[in-house]
Amino acid sequence: MSDTLPSAERGARRPWIVGTIIIPGDNDRYVLHPHWPWYAGGFVILAFIAYVLFSLFVPRSEVTTDDARVTAHYAVIAPRVAGQVVSVDVEDNQMVKKGQLLARLDDRDFRVAVDEAQAQLDRDLAQVANAEAALARQPALVAQEQAQVRQASARLDLAEANATRYDNLANSGSGSRQAQQQARATQREQASRVEEARAAVQAATRELAVLRAAREAALSAVKADRARLAQAKLDLGYTRITAPVDGMVGQREAEPGNYVAPGAALMAVVPLEETFVEANYREVALKHVAPGQRVRIHVDAYDIDLDGVVDSVPPATGAAFSPVGPENATGNFTKIVQRLPVKIRFAAGQPEVRHLRMGMSVETRIETHFADVIGGKRQTAYLGAKEAVE
Repeated sequence: MSDTLPSAERGARRPWIVGTIIIPGDNDRYVLHPHWPWYAGGFVILAFIAYVLFSLFVPRSEVTTDDARVTAHYAVIAPRVAGQVVSVDVEDNQMVKKGQLLARLDDRDFRVAVDEAQAQLDRDLAQVANAEAALARQPALVAQEQAQVRQASARLDLAEANATRYDNLANSGSGSRQAQQQARATQREQASRVEEARAAVQAATRELAVLRAAREAALSAVKADRARLAQAKLDLGYTRITAPVDGMVGQREAEPGNYVAPGAALMAVVPLEETFVEANYREVALKHVAPGQRVRIHVDAYDIDLDGVVDSVPPATGAAFSPVGPENATGNFTKIVQRLPVKIRFAAGQPEVRHLRMGMSVETRIETHFADVIGGKRQTAYLGAKEAVE
Protein backbone atom coordinates (compact mmCIF):
# COMPACT_ATOMS: atom_id res chain seq x y z
CA MET A 1 0.00 0.00 0.00
CA SER A 2 1.04 3.62 -0.44
CA ASP A 3 1.25 4.21 3.30
CA THR A 4 4.11 1.65 3.53
CA LEU A 5 6.23 2.94 0.63
CA PRO A 6 9.77 4.02 1.32
CA SER A 7 10.11 7.63 2.28
CA ALA A 8 12.07 8.63 -0.86
CA GLU A 9 9.45 7.15 -3.17
CA ARG A 10 6.59 8.66 -1.16
CA GLY A 11 8.21 12.09 -1.29
CA ALA A 12 8.72 11.80 -5.01
CA ARG A 13 5.15 10.76 -5.73
CA ARG A 14 3.43 13.11 -3.19
CA PRO A 15 5.19 16.46 -3.02
CA TRP A 16 2.34 17.99 -0.98
CA ILE A 17 3.02 15.56 1.89
CA VAL A 18 5.25 16.84 4.65
CA GLY A 19 6.79 14.93 7.56
CA THR A 20 6.50 11.28 8.61
CA ILE A 21 6.01 9.40 11.78
CA ILE A 22 7.69 5.96 12.18
CA ILE A 23 5.72 3.43 14.15
CA PRO A 24 8.12 0.69 15.33
CA GLY A 25 7.15 -2.94 14.87
CA ASP A 26 7.77 -5.94 12.74
CA ASN A 27 7.13 -3.90 9.64
CA ASP A 28 7.80 -0.23 10.04
CA ARG A 29 4.89 1.95 8.81
CA TYR A 30 4.98 5.59 7.91
CA VAL A 31 2.03 7.93 8.60
CA LEU A 32 1.93 10.78 6.07
CA HIS A 33 0.82 14.38 6.85
CA PRO A 34 -0.68 16.29 3.86
CA HIS A 35 0.19 19.96 3.04
CA TRP A 36 -3.32 21.27 2.08
CA PRO A 37 -4.75 21.93 5.59
CA TRP A 38 -1.91 24.35 6.22
CA TYR A 39 -2.47 26.03 2.91
CA ALA A 40 -6.21 26.34 3.60
CA GLY A 41 -5.68 27.75 7.08
CA GLY A 42 -3.19 30.29 5.83
CA PHE A 43 -5.55 31.36 3.08
CA VAL A 44 -8.40 31.87 5.58
CA ILE A 45 -6.17 33.94 7.86
CA LEU A 46 -4.95 36.08 4.99
CA ALA A 47 -8.52 36.58 3.76
CA PHE A 48 -9.66 37.66 7.22
CA ILE A 49 -6.79 40.11 7.54
CA ALA A 50 -7.57 41.53 4.11
CA TYR A 51 -11.27 41.94 5.03
CA VAL A 52 -10.41 43.73 8.26
CA LEU A 53 -7.99 46.05 6.51
CA PHE A 54 -10.54 46.72 3.77
CA SER A 55 -13.22 47.52 6.32
CA LEU A 56 -10.94 49.83 8.28
CA PHE A 57 -9.18 51.79 5.58
CA VAL A 58 -11.30 51.65 2.43
CA PRO A 59 -14.08 54.30 2.53
CA ARG A 60 -17.65 53.16 1.93
CA SER A 61 -20.56 55.20 0.57
CA GLU A 62 -22.98 53.53 2.99
CA VAL A 63 -22.99 54.24 6.72
CA THR A 64 -24.78 51.83 9.02
CA THR A 65 -25.69 51.54 12.66
CA ASP A 66 -27.72 49.20 14.82
CA ASP A 67 -28.09 51.85 17.55
CA ALA A 68 -31.47 52.98 16.23
CA ARG A 69 -35.07 52.75 17.32
CA VAL A 70 -38.57 53.66 16.24
CA THR A 71 -40.02 56.68 18.03
CA ALA A 72 -42.70 59.34 17.68
CA HIS A 73 -43.78 62.66 19.14
CA TYR A 74 -46.54 61.33 21.35
CA ALA A 75 -48.96 63.26 23.55
CA VAL A 76 -49.11 62.81 27.32
CA ILE A 77 -52.73 63.24 28.38
CA ALA A 78 -53.06 65.29 31.58
CA PRO A 79 -55.96 67.28 33.09
CA ARG A 80 -55.85 71.06 33.15
CA VAL A 81 -57.99 71.26 36.30
CA ALA A 82 -58.06 69.26 39.50
CA GLY A 83 -60.91 66.88 40.13
CA GLN A 84 -62.12 63.35 40.65
CA VAL A 85 -62.20 60.98 37.70
CA VAL A 86 -65.76 59.75 37.15
CA SER A 87 -65.17 57.69 34.01
CA VAL A 88 -62.43 56.48 31.68
CA ASP A 89 -63.88 55.94 28.23
CA VAL A 90 -61.00 54.11 26.52
CA GLU A 91 -59.10 50.89 27.06
CA ASP A 92 -55.43 50.05 26.87
CA ASN A 93 -54.01 49.96 23.32
CA GLN A 94 -57.25 51.31 21.83
CA MET A 95 -57.15 53.34 18.64
CA VAL A 96 -58.73 56.79 19.05
CA LYS A 97 -59.54 59.73 16.82
CA LYS A 98 -58.75 63.38 17.43
CA GLY A 99 -61.42 64.89 19.69
CA GLN A 100 -62.64 61.52 21.00
CA LEU A 101 -63.56 61.49 24.70
CA LEU A 102 -60.89 59.80 26.83
CA ALA A 103 -61.98 60.53 30.41
CA ARG A 104 -64.33 62.75 32.42
CA LEU A 105 -63.88 64.57 35.74
CA ASP A 106 -66.59 65.48 38.24
CA ASP A 107 -68.00 68.76 36.88
CA ARG A 108 -70.46 69.79 39.62
CA ASP A 109 -68.16 72.35 41.24
CA PHE A 110 -67.39 73.85 37.85
CA ARG A 111 -71.07 74.17 36.96
CA VAL A 112 -71.63 76.08 40.20
CA ALA A 113 -68.73 78.36 39.29
CA VAL A 114 -70.30 79.03 35.88
CA ASP A 115 -73.64 79.92 37.48
CA GLU A 116 -71.95 82.22 39.99
CA ALA A 117 -70.01 84.00 37.27
CA GLN A 118 -73.18 84.40 35.21
CA ALA A 119 -75.02 85.95 38.18
CA GLN A 120 -72.18 88.38 38.81
CA LEU A 121 -72.24 89.37 35.15
CA ASP A 122 -76.00 89.99 35.24
CA ARG A 123 -75.63 92.18 38.34
CA ASP A 124 -72.89 94.28 36.79
CA LEU A 125 -74.86 94.61 33.57
CA ALA A 126 -77.65 96.11 35.66
CA GLN A 127 -75.13 98.52 37.17
CA VAL A 128 -74.10 99.54 33.67
CA ALA A 129 -77.72 100.17 32.72
CA ASN A 130 -78.20 102.24 35.88
CA ALA A 131 -75.08 104.30 35.17
CA GLU A 132 -76.13 104.91 31.59
CA ALA A 133 -79.61 105.99 32.70
CA ALA A 134 -78.16 108.41 35.25
CA LEU A 135 -75.79 109.77 32.63
CA ALA A 136 -78.65 110.25 30.19
CA ARG A 137 -80.70 112.07 32.86
CA GLN A 138 -77.95 114.43 33.96
CA PRO A 139 -78.18 116.91 31.05
CA ALA A 140 -81.82 117.52 32.01
CA LEU A 141 -80.76 118.19 35.58
CA VAL A 142 -78.16 120.66 34.33
CA ALA A 143 -80.84 122.44 32.31
CA GLN A 144 -83.08 122.50 35.37
CA GLU A 145 -80.36 124.13 37.45
CA GLN A 146 -79.71 126.63 34.69
CA ALA A 147 -83.41 127.52 34.74
CA GLN A 148 -83.10 128.07 38.48
CA VAL A 149 -80.25 130.49 37.79
CA ARG A 150 -82.39 132.46 35.38
CA GLN A 151 -85.29 132.50 37.85
CA ALA A 152 -83.03 133.66 40.65
CA SER A 153 -81.52 136.32 38.38
CA ALA A 154 -84.97 137.67 37.57
CA ARG A 155 -85.83 137.90 41.26
CA LEU A 156 -82.52 139.60 41.89
CA ASP A 157 -83.28 142.19 39.22
CA LEU A 158 -86.64 142.86 40.89
CA ALA A 159 -85.02 143.09 44.32
CA GLU A 160 -82.40 145.55 43.02
CA ALA A 161 -85.11 147.71 41.46
CA ASN A 162 -87.10 147.70 44.70
CA ALA A 163 -84.01 148.55 46.67
CA THR A 164 -83.25 151.50 44.40
CA ARG A 165 -86.86 152.73 44.65
CA TYR A 166 -86.92 152.50 48.45
CA ASP A 167 -83.58 154.27 48.61
CA ASN A 168 -85.01 157.16 46.64
CA LEU A 169 -88.14 157.28 48.78
CA ALA A 170 -86.14 157.21 51.99
CA ASN A 171 -83.80 159.94 50.77
CA SER A 172 -86.78 162.16 49.80
CA GLY A 173 -88.52 161.53 53.12
CA SER A 174 -91.44 159.74 51.48
CA GLY A 175 -90.43 156.31 52.68
CA SER A 176 -89.33 154.77 55.91
CA ARG A 177 -85.88 153.51 56.72
CA GLN A 178 -87.35 150.13 57.65
CA ALA A 179 -88.76 149.61 54.17
CA GLN A 180 -85.40 150.69 52.70
CA GLN A 181 -83.52 148.19 54.87
CA GLN A 182 -85.98 145.42 54.07
CA ALA A 183 -85.56 146.02 50.32
CA ARG A 184 -81.77 145.89 50.66
CA ALA A 185 -82.01 142.63 52.62
CA THR A 186 -84.25 141.14 49.93
CA GLN A 187 -81.71 142.21 47.31
CA ARG A 188 -78.83 140.50 49.10
CA GLU A 189 -80.94 137.37 49.63
CA GLN A 190 -81.77 137.15 45.92
CA ALA A 191 -78.11 137.66 45.04
CA SER A 192 -77.20 134.73 47.29
CA ARG A 193 -79.80 132.59 45.61
CA VAL A 194 -78.37 133.45 42.22
CA GLU A 195 -74.93 132.35 43.39
CA GLU A 196 -76.44 129.19 44.83
CA ALA A 197 -78.17 128.42 41.55
CA ARG A 198 -74.98 128.98 39.59
CA ALA A 199 -73.08 126.64 41.96
CA ALA A 200 -75.78 124.03 41.45
CA VAL A 201 -75.30 124.36 37.67
CA GLN A 202 -71.55 123.80 38.06
CA ALA A 203 -72.14 120.79 40.32
CA ALA A 204 -74.64 119.28 37.91
CA THR A 205 -72.25 119.85 34.99
CA ARG A 206 -69.34 118.21 36.82
CA GLU A 207 -71.60 115.34 37.82
CA LEU A 208 -71.55 114.35 34.15
CA ALA A 209 -67.86 113.40 34.45
CA VAL A 210 -68.58 111.46 37.64
CA LEU A 211 -71.38 109.55 35.94
CA ARG A 212 -69.19 108.82 32.91
CA ALA A 213 -66.49 107.42 35.19
CA ALA A 214 -69.09 105.32 36.99
CA ARG A 215 -70.29 103.97 33.67
CA GLU A 216 -66.72 103.09 32.61
CA ALA A 217 -66.15 101.36 35.94
CA ALA A 218 -69.33 99.37 35.46
CA LEU A 219 -68.29 98.44 31.92
CA SER A 220 -64.87 97.33 33.19
CA ALA A 221 -66.57 95.21 35.82
CA VAL A 222 -68.70 93.67 33.08
CA LYS A 223 -65.56 92.85 31.08
CA ALA A 224 -64.01 91.21 34.14
CA ASP A 225 -67.22 89.28 34.76
CA ARG A 226 -67.29 88.06 31.19
CA ALA A 227 -63.67 86.96 31.47
CA ARG A 228 -64.47 85.08 34.69
CA LEU A 229 -67.48 83.51 33.03
CA ALA A 230 -65.38 82.46 30.03
CA GLN A 231 -62.75 80.98 32.36
CA ALA A 232 -65.43 79.15 34.32
CA LYS A 233 -66.81 77.71 31.09
CA LEU A 234 -63.30 76.71 30.01
CA ASP A 235 -62.72 74.96 33.34
CA LEU A 236 -66.03 73.19 32.89
CA GLY A 237 -64.97 72.09 29.42
CA TYR A 238 -61.65 70.84 30.78
CA THR A 239 -63.51 68.21 32.77
CA ARG A 240 -63.99 66.41 29.44
CA ILE A 241 -60.55 65.16 28.41
CA THR A 242 -60.29 64.43 24.69
CA ALA A 243 -57.62 63.05 22.37
CA PRO A 244 -55.44 65.76 20.80
CA VAL A 245 -54.36 63.57 17.87
CA ASP A 246 -55.23 60.32 16.13
CA GLY A 247 -53.34 57.41 17.61
CA MET A 248 -53.23 54.52 20.06
CA VAL A 249 -53.76 54.76 23.80
CA GLY A 250 -50.85 53.60 25.90
CA GLN A 251 -49.57 53.79 29.48
CA ARG A 252 -53.08 54.28 30.83
CA GLU A 253 -52.98 55.03 34.55
CA ALA A 254 -56.32 56.77 35.14
CA GLU A 255 -59.05 54.88 36.98
CA PRO A 256 -62.53 56.01 38.06
CA GLY A 257 -62.45 57.47 41.56
CA ASN A 258 -58.90 58.77 41.39
CA TYR A 259 -58.38 62.39 42.39
CA VAL A 260 -55.98 63.99 39.92
CA ALA A 261 -54.12 67.28 39.98
CA PRO A 262 -53.42 69.50 36.98
CA GLY A 263 -50.58 68.06 34.93
CA ALA A 264 -50.83 64.53 36.33
CA ALA A 265 -50.29 62.00 33.54
CA LEU A 266 -53.41 59.93 32.87
CA MET A 267 -52.36 58.15 29.67
CA ALA A 268 -50.50 58.69 26.42
CA VAL A 269 -51.68 58.81 22.81
CA VAL A 270 -49.10 57.69 20.25
CA PRO A 271 -49.69 58.76 16.61
CA LEU A 272 -48.63 55.56 14.87
CA GLU A 273 -48.97 57.16 11.45
CA GLU A 274 -46.24 59.67 12.34
CA THR A 275 -43.52 57.36 13.63
CA PHE A 276 -39.93 57.90 12.57
CA VAL A 277 -36.50 56.44 13.28
CA GLU A 278 -33.91 57.95 15.57
CA ALA A 279 -30.53 56.52 14.53
CA ASN A 280 -27.56 57.33 16.77
CA TYR A 281 -24.59 57.61 14.41
CA ARG A 282 -21.01 58.17 15.44
CA GLU A 283 -19.94 61.70 14.61
CA VAL A 284 -17.15 60.45 12.33
CA ALA A 285 -19.74 58.61 10.21
CA LEU A 286 -21.69 61.78 9.33
CA LYS A 287 -19.12 63.29 6.99
CA HIS A 288 -21.25 62.66 3.90
CA VAL A 289 -24.72 62.49 5.49
CA ALA A 290 -27.23 65.14 4.41
CA PRO A 291 -31.03 65.51 4.48
CA GLY A 292 -32.84 63.85 1.60
CA GLN A 293 -30.55 60.82 1.28
CA ARG A 294 -32.12 57.40 0.87
CA VAL A 295 -32.07 55.02 3.85
CA ARG A 296 -32.66 51.32 4.12
CA ILE A 297 -34.28 50.34 7.44
CA HIS A 298 -34.28 46.79 8.75
CA VAL A 299 -36.88 46.07 11.45
CA ASP A 300 -35.68 43.35 13.80
CA ALA A 301 -39.12 42.46 15.13
CA TYR A 302 -40.62 41.58 11.74
CA ASP A 303 -37.39 40.89 9.82
CA ILE A 304 -38.43 43.27 7.04
CA ASP A 305 -36.72 46.08 5.19
CA LEU A 306 -38.34 49.48 4.71
CA ASP A 307 -37.37 52.60 2.80
CA GLY A 308 -36.69 55.89 4.49
CA VAL A 309 -35.24 59.34 3.96
CA VAL A 310 -32.86 61.35 6.13
CA ASP A 311 -34.96 64.15 7.59
CA SER A 312 -32.36 66.10 9.52
CA VAL A 313 -29.15 66.00 11.52
CA PRO A 314 -29.63 67.30 15.09
CA PRO A 315 -28.07 70.51 16.42
CA ALA A 316 -26.20 68.73 19.22
CA THR A 317 -25.04 65.36 20.45
CA GLY A 318 -27.02 63.31 22.92
CA ALA A 319 -24.58 64.20 25.70
CA ALA A 320 -25.15 67.92 25.16
CA PHE A 321 -28.81 67.61 26.22
CA SER A 322 -28.21 65.25 29.13
CA PRO A 323 -29.21 66.51 32.61
CA VAL A 324 -25.58 66.33 33.71
CA GLY A 325 -23.51 67.51 30.77
CA PRO A 326 -19.85 66.61 30.27
CA GLU A 327 -17.31 68.93 31.90
CA ASN A 328 -14.00 68.64 30.06
CA ALA A 329 -12.39 71.78 31.46
CA THR A 330 -11.23 70.09 34.67
CA GLY A 331 -9.27 66.98 35.44
CA ASN A 332 -7.90 64.50 32.93
CA PHE A 333 -9.50 64.35 29.50
CA THR A 334 -10.25 61.24 27.51
CA LYS A 335 -11.60 61.83 24.04
CA ILE A 336 -14.76 59.84 23.33
CA VAL A 337 -16.45 59.70 19.97
CA GLN A 338 -19.91 61.18 20.36
CA ARG A 339 -23.15 60.06 18.74
CA LEU A 340 -25.80 62.23 17.13
CA PRO A 341 -29.45 61.10 16.79
CA VAL A 342 -30.20 61.42 13.07
CA LYS A 343 -33.92 61.72 12.30
CA ILE A 344 -35.11 59.39 9.53
CA ARG A 345 -38.64 59.44 8.15
CA PHE A 346 -40.32 56.49 6.49
CA ALA A 347 -41.07 56.80 2.80
CA ALA A 348 -44.72 57.03 1.81
CA GLY A 349 -46.72 54.09 0.49
CA GLN A 350 -45.50 51.46 2.98
CA PRO A 351 -48.44 49.87 4.83
CA GLU A 352 -46.05 47.94 7.07
CA VAL A 353 -45.20 51.17 8.91
CA ARG A 354 -48.52 51.11 10.77
CA HIS A 355 -47.42 47.90 12.51
CA LEU A 356 -44.34 49.52 14.03
CA ARG A 357 -44.32 50.52 17.68
CA MET A 358 -42.26 53.00 19.64
CA GLY A 359 -39.02 51.60 20.96
CA MET A 360 -38.60 48.83 18.38
CA SER A 361 -34.98 48.20 17.43
CA VAL A 362 -33.98 48.76 13.82
CA GLU A 363 -30.81 48.87 11.74
CA THR A 364 -30.28 51.70 9.30
CA ARG A 365 -28.08 52.05 6.22
CA ILE A 366 -27.74 55.52 4.69
CA GLU A 367 -26.68 55.73 1.05
CA THR A 368 -24.48 58.84 1.06
CA HIS A 369 -22.79 58.41 -2.36
CA PHE A 370 -19.89 60.36 -0.82
CA ALA A 371 -21.87 63.61 -0.89
CA ASP A 372 -19.67 66.69 -0.41
CA VAL A 373 -21.73 68.23 2.40
CA ILE A 374 -19.19 70.81 3.58
CA GLY A 375 -18.14 71.78 0.06
CA GLY A 376 -21.76 72.36 -0.97
CA LYS A 377 -22.38 74.60 2.01
CA ARG A 378 -19.22 76.56 1.31
CA GLN A 379 -20.28 77.09 -2.28
CA THR A 380 -23.74 78.25 -1.17
CA ALA A 381 -22.22 80.67 1.35
CA TYR A 382 -19.82 82.01 -1.29
CA LEU A 383 -22.60 82.62 -3.80
CA GLY A 384 -24.70 84.32 -1.14
CA ALA A 385 -21.86 86.62 -0.14
CA LYS A 386 -21.15 87.39 -3.80
CA GLU A 387 -24.78 88.35 -4.45
CA ALA A 388 -24.79 90.53 -1.34
CA VAL A 389 -21.70 92.41 -2.54
CA GLU A 390 -23.12 92.90 -6.01
